[in-house]
Amino acid sequence: MADHRLPDPVPIDTLLLPRWLIPVEPANVVLDDHAVAIESGKIVAVLPRSEALQRYAPRQTRELPDHILIPGLINLHTHAAMALLKGYADDRPLQDWLQRHIWPAETRLVSPDFVRDGTLLACAEMLRGGTTCFNDMYFFPREAAQASLQLGMRASIGMTVMEFPNAYAHDAEDYLNKGLAVRDELRDEPLLSFTLAPHAPYTVNDATFTRILTLAEQLDVPIHLHVHETHQEISDSMAQYGLRPLERLDRLGLVGPNLIAVHAVHLTPGEIDLLARHGSSVAHCPASNLKLGSGLAPSAALLDAGVNVGIGTDGSASNNRLDMLGEMRLAALLAKGTTGRADCWPAHQALRAATLAGARALGLERALGSIEAGKHADLCALAVTSSDHLPCFDPASHVVHVLGRENVSHVWVGGELCVENGVLRNASDDSLRVIGQVWQNKTQG
Repeated sequence: MADHRLPDPVPIDTLLLPRWLIPVEPANVVLDDHAVAIESGKIVAVLPRSEALQRYAPRQTRELPDHILIPGLINLHTHAAMALLKGYADDRPLQDWLQRHIWPAETRLVSPDFVRDGTLLACAEMLRGGTTCFNDMYFFPREAAQASLQLGMRASIGMTVMEFPNAYAHDAEDYLNKGLAVRDELRDEPLLSFTLAPHAPYTVNDATFTRILTLAEQLDVPIHLHVHETHQEISDSMAQYGLRPLERLDRLGLVGPNLIAVHAVHLTPGEIDLLARHGSSVAHCPASNLKLGSGLAPSAALLDAGVNVGIGTDGSASNNRLDMLGEMRLAALLAKGTTGRADCWPAHQALRAATLAGARALGLERALGSIEAGKHADLCALAVTSSDHLPCFDPASHVVHVLGRENVSHVWVGGELCVENGVLRNASDDSLRVIGQVWQNKTQG
């Protein structure tokens, strides 16, 4: 006689059972009453709830009956340690803000302790807002990496490069040597990846850019830099080099698939086409661009041209929030308002920009950015529990236009629960408040 017994359930670590699931890939899909099976930090299956309950024997089951499950958000550009300079020099244009306020403050304050403590505060804020990975550009990268690991967060650590000295390094070669040493030391950490992060065309010379390009090709890492953020940056480049910054970078060979062009506010149609043809990515930071009066990036035109556009917050000193949910909504609304096209940047596109597009820019699209079998279980659950949230006709629209970071209930990084019912599991809020107060006193002293 044939044996019609069902196979024994497969043991797994965790089974998540959300009301709605937005995988991001495939695109424009919302799954009702599905499950995510997780084993050893990775997603092993996305399947209907009833099938999952038969197929798997989870060590832990997490019912999420009024929740939307999305991939963890990826903050494609920030300066995490600048959480300690939140609101320090508001309401000033970029060059005045940098040269007369931020750089002098950093000269006085920046140290390994400053970077570790500031990055801890930033990671706590980002995790509680559903961000599971951030792309950082700052000094003392070892301390930034250690802070992110302490909270269980994924990070892409920038090997920052400038020509002028500070407390971290005294010239471009010193910046590079120190950044490369940190990469060599921490390259096997599963939660870390790295970029080469020349600050901007106006702080890095041609010889250093040539060296960075060689290293990026040898190490196969992205090049992450500010570019075309302000009109002044472009006019100064024209005066010094006779070239707009992107044209200069292109002549040096830096415009390519590894480039993450941060801000990219002031672009000609030809420059948009240049980025598209070379497969470059843009880190769109709408709140920072607005707050510094830098302008409105042509995000719709970039997407129309086929440029990979992710979303970043920039640092807390120029935003002043590390709130990717808020940044998504702002990006979508600005695109609609500046183009007059209500169908521009729809909700699914905005969510993709904040997840899979960021992963692609970092070279991590095979591991992050969508809820698919084989990828890391970096996930965010948002609670749809208040009367303010109901009715819910379109969960993707709710994620972008209704819900906020206060609605983030659970966050997992590599299958590890980092936020439970809105509370961090790897740090106490009391200890973080003490850190913030200590540095406020030092800064004001």
